[in-house]
Amino acid sequence: MSNRFTLTFTARPGDIDVMGHVNNAVWVQWMEAIATAHWEAYALPEQQAKYAWVVTRHEIDYRGNIREGESVTAETFIPDGPHGARFDRRVDFRNAAGKVIVSARTTWAMIDIASGRLMRVPEDVAARFTGD
Repeated sequence: MSNRFTLTFTARPGDIDVMGHVNNAVWVQWMEAIATAHWEAYALPEQQAKYAWVVTRHEIDYRGNIREGESVTAETFIPDGPHGARFDRRVDFRNAAGKVIVSARTTWAMIDIASGRLMRVPEDVAARFTGD
């Protein structure tokens, strides 16, 4: 199973800042949206019922932007296995020309929904996201 997952996002009027392009906060929302969609597409239903994820860190490089009505294709993947409760996730946003205009490395921590506590990422969960 490939660990890569893609979605397309199109800038709407409410996504645009005073500079006329997508606001930085919207890029973060899109990072969360693709991470959630990736989890929902690859995790088993019983895993989704037991575990949740929270962000602990975002590191974002902005190399370009898009304007209202323009789209980007986002690709996310898990570059390495988990470290205890944490996984690092990469997200690259490509414009219509295929150029990466925003790139991020985010760190997510696994939560046991029943207890609300951090937990080590189980091997069966990691295996669904680290193959390529």
